[in-house]
Amino acid sequence: MTEIREKFATQIDAALLKEVRSLAKEEGRQIQALMDEALADLLEKRRQTRPRTHVMAAYERSLDRYAGLYEKLAQ
Repeated sequence: MTEIREKFATQIDAALLKEVRSLAKEEGRQIQALMDEALADLLEKRRQTRPRTHVMAAYERSLDRYAGLYEKLAQ
């Protein structure tokens, strides 16, 4: 499968960019590969901090059915 790449421009802290360049050199990788990895990690981290839709739907259904039990357990 061919990957579609798109260029974009941004700015980055100079010290952070220096570290990224150093890491890329150490690992023998391109900065682009590190940026892909970093952005993918960021997106996954953000996804994990939000409850998944189907999990929240199941929780809402359980509230309707077990609200009394949940109140007793909380006491």
